[in-house]
Amino acid sequence: MDPEKLRAALDGQLVALDEPPYDGPASALPDALVAAVLTAYDRGLVPERDAARQAVRHLLEKLAAAAPGRTVEVRVPPYAAVQAIPGPRHTRGTPPNVVETDARTWMELALGRLTWDEAMARGSVAASGSRADLSAHLPL
Repeated sequence: MDPEKLRAALDGQLVALDEPPYDGPASALPDALVAAVLTAYDRGLVPERDAARQAVRHLLEKLAAAAPGRTVEVRVPPYAAVQAIPGPRHTRGTPPNVVETDARTWMELALGRLTWDEAMARGSVAASGSRADLSAHLPL
């Protein structure tokens, strides 16, 4: 991820939260961005679109790195999707194993603020296919 774009998205979110611009190390930008977007959600605000998109992408990329594969497609519309989880490779059409959720739910799942079972029980996640249970891979 481009550090300049991350910083711009983070600073934009921080301004929207009436907080000072980020002054930490570049290596911590993605995590600071995720924290700022979650702060917006926690305050009942709609996060800045670019900030939410980059935060979601960062966490999806972490999932793909932690569980490489192409068996499950994880979608967080309208921001991003990745294929992850080892197993049979999907090559054409709609994958047989799909997980779809909103940005806030994905971020809370990825960080352990919400369990897979809790998200499924409240209907915040749509999961189809025999390998679409991400509970073994969460939190990241």
